[in-house]
Amino acid sequence: MAKVYTLAEVSQHNSAKDCWLVINGKVYDVTKFLDDHPGGDEVLISSTGTDATDDFEDVGHSSSARAMLDEYYVGDIDSATIPTKTKYIPPKQPQYNQDKTSEFVVKLLQFLVPLIILGVAFGIRFYTKQSAA
Repeated sequence: MAKVYTLAEVSQHNSAKDCWLVINGKVYDVTKFLDDHPGGDEVLISSTGTDATDDFEDVGHSSSARAMLDEYYVGDIDSATIPTKTKYIPPKQPQYNQDKTSEFVVKLLQFLVPLIILGVAFGIRFYTKQSAA
């Protein structure tokens, strides 16, 4: 019968000299593997104290890496001690009802302002040419 640990117990093992992880409901003492881990020991140490299943799965470990876990198995996690994941639900936003009149004005200004600038530039050039002559 495997020993059952709480997340609080597992999270106490959070250093390079004593590192435990929770992956797929099982507890692993990966202390001896820290130096050999291809991603470095910080990746493993940073995952202590939480359920590291998502981190483990997101990387896409090979079947041989998964088989290596058996070597480091120390027990199971009490799933009641793992906080439930909550999905982020954005707050309801009031419906934005844009006034079509202001949209028309903006488009009109986008058309007219460059024309006005161009007209002023031609006017200045025409005036400076006449003054020079």
